[in-house]
Amino acid sequence: MFKKQEHCDPANPADDQCGDWWDHTAIDAEHKLVLCVVPGARGAEEAEALVGEVKQRTGGRPVRLLTSDDYPAYKEAILHVYGTDARTTPTGRASKRMVPEKVPPPGLTYATVEKRRRLGRVVELLVHLIFGTAAALARALRLSRVSRQVNVSFLERYHATDRHKNARKVRKTYTFSKDWHVHESMTYFTIYSYNFCWSVRTLNERDAEGRVHARSPAMAAGLADHVWTMREWITMPSVQCA
Repeated sequence: MFKKQEHCDPANPADDQCGDWWDHTAIDAEHKLVLCVVPGARGAEEAEALVGEVKQRTGGRPVRLLTSDDYPAYKEAILHVYGTDARTTPTGRASKRMVPEKVPPPGLTYATVEKRRRLGRVVELLVHLIFGTAAALARALRLSRVSRQVNVSFLERYHATDRHKNARKVRKTYTFSKDWHVHESMTYFTIYSYNFCWSVRTLNERDAEGRVHARSPAMAAGLADHVWTMREWITMPSVQCA
């Protein structure tokens, strides 16, 4: 943003919001619904903010399966947000740690996808089970309505859609953002309007008479009964929840 990362000066406060910025995004693969996004630098703070919003927006309910790329900050973020304090050691004795160690709760399953590249091309995909058991992972994949393997392709496909909708994120063009606040605002605008105003082809339903009905992610998730127009989405009164 504004200038390339290699041209930013870490000692210059004016460059604090320049260079590479990322969209930390969580998506519900079954409904293609974007749960939340945290734009900003690629760091542990943003990763934890994303996981925290996922937990809040799902009412604290355990998620059947969490997946991501192999960025290590997500493991620590998930453990910090969803983890519980360990009161005993692995041998069963009471823990004497001043700061209790965080352990993943029972039923939490988290797996990552590592992409190995050669000459800029992906040549191998490795799946790592971080939290949970192999049996729990197999069960989650068996219950999934969209995939039988651990992957991040749904999120990657969404990012392609977002780059199509938001010219500021098109690669190798002059349309990159020059101002952080405008970039952040446009990110929220395009991403959250997608949930209600964008019909996803793979969500289409066919009725008994063979007619195809378009559906948005919000419709698939039971949050809307039709694909909204942009005017509807912009003018809909918002309510701040406590």
